[in-house]
Amino acid sequence: MNELLNVSSSPHVRSKDTTQKIMLYVIIALLPATCFGIYNFGISALVLVLVTIASCVASEYIFNLITKRKQTINDLSAVVTGLLLALNLPSSFPWYLAVLGGVFGIIIVKMVFGGLGQNFMNPALGARCFLLISFAGYMTNFTYDGKSTATPLALLKAGEQVNSMDMFLGTCAGTIGETSVIAILIGAIFLILMGVIDLSIPASYILTFAAFTLLFSGHMFDINFLVAELCGGGLMLGAFFMATDYATSPITTKGRIIFGICLGILTGLFRFYGASAEGVSYAIIFSNLLVPLIEKISVPTAFGKGGKKHE
Repeated sequence: MNELLNVSSSPHVRSKDTTQKIMLYVIIALLPATCFGIYNFGISALVLVLVTIASCVASEYIFNLITKRKQTINDLSAVVTGLLLALNLPSSFPWYLAVLGGVFGIIIVKMVFGGLGQNFMNPALGARCFLLISFAGYMTNFTYDGKSTATPLALLKAGEQVNSMDMFLGTCAGTIGETSVIAILIGAIFLILMGVIDLSIPASYILTFAAFTLLFSGHMFDINFLVAELCGGGLMLGAFFMATDYATSPITTKGRIIFGICLGILTGLFRFYGASAEGVSYAIIFSNLLVPLIEKISVPTAFGKGGKKHE
């Protein structure tokens, strides 16, 4: 009988997945959107991807060196941050400002708060919002086929018609990694199959935003408008690759669903009632700040605690 029992201290739930392995899966999943973005926007997109990744890795390495912390660049999280940041930038964005964004995301948003798992918001999105506030002109300057043009979401907000199929395939203006929905979905399916993410956050986010769009966008049940809003901007990239960040999203299934609902409502408010045609980045960051509250109301009460006391 003793041979059948293995007594050990907690934790009792273990996984063979390491941080490095999970980050590698995310990098692989981002490759379709990255490759399409480089194909779509040319060499300038490739330069931004390489420079931004390099700046994030170098920032983490130098910070650890100065503060005499154990080096953590081997976990590949800095590579993921750099890649996500690059995919959220226009291809015409100056490379030296992309470097600044990488330094901000890694040092200010991530390392100052203790490193991976201690950051209160997604480092890539924190860096993107920093660049958007500081260099709005560059961040909203989009080019496609060598011409400066508005994004489909900007055209929609101005009351113009857009081609939803072009938005699904990615043959339109936008940031490097957000234009092709099909490329993003290929990567998302890979992450789901590998068990890195589940559908609780993306599904609740997308469904809530769709309902908000139908009810409050002013376009009633215009399906073409709904499809364009779902395909446009960073909604799909954010839903599958940034809202699902382990460190900044709730741990319970109920909490993740509440989190997704908050994301959908905030994105709708920003897009339809705000000055910008976008809103995904700010919605995710604001929802990141709500995670402690969401977890407080969604984490189950421990067994034997909080029950009715007997007289």
